[in-house]
Amino acid sequence: MDKLKGANKLGLYVVSGFILFLLGNRVDELRVYQGASIAVFVVAISSIILLTGYSGQVSLGHGALMAIGAYSAVISRNSFHTPVILTFVIAVLIAAIGGALLGAAAARLSGPYLAGTTLALAIGLPSLANQFSILGGEQGIFFDVGFPPPSLGEGFTQYKWFFWIAALAALISMWLVANILRSRFGRNWRAGRSNETAAALSGINVSRSKILAFTISAGVAGLAGALLSMTIGIVSPSAFPLTLSFSLLTGAVLSGVSTLSGVMIGAVTLVAIPEIADAVATRIGVSERLTTNLPGLMVSTLLILTVLFVPNGPVEQHRTRQARKAAREKH
Repeated sequence: MDKLKGANKLGLYVVSGFILFLLGNRVDELRVYQGASIAVFVVAISSIILLTGYSGQVSLGHGALMAIGAYSAVISRNSFHTPVILTFVIAVLIAAIGGALLGAAAARLSGPYLAGTTLALAIGLPSLANQFSILGGEQGIFFDVGFPPPSLGEGFTQYKWFFWIAALAALISMWLVANILRSRFGRNWRAGRSNETAAALSGINVSRSKILAFTISAGVAGLAGALLSMTIGIVSPSAFPLTLSFSLLTGAVLSGVSTLSGVMIGAVTLVAIPEIADAVATRIGVSERLTTNLPGLMVSTLLILTVLFVPNGPVEQHRTRQARKAAREKH
């Protein structure tokens, strides 16, 4: 039965990928770029859901882990001319190593101490990037994954190429993360999150489990960072500000921090908010300063409203409502 369900879900991912690729050829350049951005946020938010929703560890510095993946990708691409696929694999591996080192410290911390440690990483990384010339300083480094293959046709633009790469990476990573969360590792993380003492008494090595969660989450975040730098064409400290980490956490809460299936809600929201904010600012004619800060204000407001009214996310809220309805009908 489990194998049948797994095959059905794999088929769903394949069909979704086919639909996305068809859409990529039929929408304008702006929508294609936004589609690539949504795919990036899907990957990034899923890393937060894995870490926080399942293992119970709070990170305020996932933007820094994304930056590690992005810098690893651009250096391997520019300095060693690695193929595109290998470039993203390297981003995952280097970010995962960074996550393992951070996870080793995180296993000894919890609550605000862990959040503070990851926050310090997000704040300190831009200064670190400016200390090494190989990282390009404030100007950053251009990241070019190359032109689309000529076999795809002359009308196949660079942004469509980015969309194809980002969408394929998002589908593969989501499928892998979903399978990991359904595995023994996912069950161990949930057990440790609920009660560490009980989990340890049942034979789970809680510290090792936490380190593994941080490692996998960091690897997924590194992939998201490499994809993000691909879509904007550059890797620089300004591409991974502290606000990015807060936005990812907000996206995870909007998705339902313990519900991977709602990840698209958070990703679409994060991509749509700047456009909505710009439209609102244009209509009401506010100052340039308020226009700049309006997206952050809207994200913060959404976060507060979600925590107050749908703390588990809309998808989990819907499931709970349906379960209660089914229980009432049964009785």
